Amino acid sequence: MIFDTHAHYDDKAFDEDREAVLASLAGAGVGRVIDVAASPASIARVRELAATHPFVYGAVGLHPDEIGALSDEVLSEMRGAICDPKIVAVGEIGLDYHWDVEPHDVQIAGFRAQAELAIGAGKPIIVHSRSAAQDTLRVIEGLYGSGRPAEKMARAQALRSLVPDEYIEVPGKEWVLRKEVPPGPGRDLARKGIIHAYAYSTEQARIYTGMGFLLGIGGVVTYKNARKLKKVVAEMPLTSLVLETDCPYLAPEPHREERNDSRYLRHVVRAIAEIKGVTEEEVERVTWENAVGLCEKT
Repeated sequence: MIFDTHAHYDDKAFDEDREAVLASLAGAGVGRVIDVAASPASIARVRELAATHPFVYGAVGLHPDEIGALSDEVLSEMRGAICDPKIVAVGEIGLDYHWDVEPHDVQIAGFRAQAELAIGAGKPIIVHSRSAAQDTLRVIEGLYGSGRPAEKMARAQALRSLVPDEYIEVPGKEWVLRKEVPPGPGRDLARKGIIHAYAYSTEQARIYTGMGFLLGIGGVVTYKNARKLKKVVAEMPLTSLVLETDCPYLAPEPHREERNDSRYLRHVVRAIAEIKGVTEEEVERVTWENAVGLCEKT
């Protein structure tokens, strides 16, 4: 069976046939779905879908493009929502420096606030990160890591990015990571979360999975020009991967540019199996176990 760990069936793209699509998933071998909120308005819709469909679970959070709407009222709503056993994660939260809808400092503050909420509730997070590799890693390491060995960050890089508290400035030289970073409050959580639509290097993939995060792999892995992602899939163990659609977006080949849904994950399974030289059944089995382990150890 296939577990889609990141879908948006609450999106208006499904308004005309949402129930028909959801009803068709079991016949296509899709056994579970996590519907992921992105805006304040979507939180209630996600909760309703999870409550009315036994195979649908939910995640609540604000996408970085929506983070300007984060308020005490919204945080209170999220705090109440994550007490629901069908709400299994906080997401999608993170950083998006591609569209830059919100200032970077606002995005980082909102990302941290929502992740801290998840840590307090013992829930995993679902992380959106686009064109924000270094800041995403710093925020996550600060909350979930145990501190890296001392490293230098070039001044030019520092000027392009916010420098977190764990870096100290060496006058006239560079920024240096303190030798000992206190363990993050989420370090010992058994379930850290998913780096959604993973798009960064194999080196960073190793850091994330070493901290206990899973990598979300979707339709992009079927694209001819997705060489970096294919390399990540080839080099990381199946136990570090989960399947996702991000539907209605990012449909795989041969359905690229169409509205995506969980039935198309069959093409993602096939691509991963070919890259790793295993059977499609093995990909389904291991990614299912990874996702269930993330969601059910409450």
